[in-house]
Amino acid sequence: MNYFKGRHFQQDIIIVAVGYYFRFSLSYRDIVELLRDRGVSVHHTTVMRWVHHYGPIFKALWRQHQTSHTKSWRIDEAYINVKGHWTYLYRAIDSNGLTLDFELRKHRDYAAAYHFLKRLLTTNGRPDRLVTDQ
Repeated sequence: MNYFKGRHFQQDIIIVAVGYYFRFSLSYRDIVELLRDRGVSVHHTTVMRWVHHYGPIFKALWRQHQTSHTKSWRIDEAYINVKGHWTYLYRAIDSNGLTLDFELRKHRDYAAAYHFLKRLLTTNGRPDRLVTDQ
């Protein structure tokens, strides 16, 4: 499917701009400056529209091709202080030490753990082995 049909700018420029936004967490105006250095004149609201339009598509395509995680996961929870508020940190780590996903929740209960595990399985598939702290 051609996602770029009918666009004013070339496909490569759009991919680079949206890639910079997601990879380096830059602002739209920073991306405009980077593109201006490369000879492309674009407005920051145009970059914003690209990110809103192509962001979900890029994330879905990236998830399909993501195979770097092993099938042995460790899931734990911790009680941490974030900006003066105590919250529960749920996180999942693979056997290589890469963080698969994390979530901050106000309460530690069945619903919070279920929501985190459901989202983890939806985005990363099903593991061969799942290790918890208790």
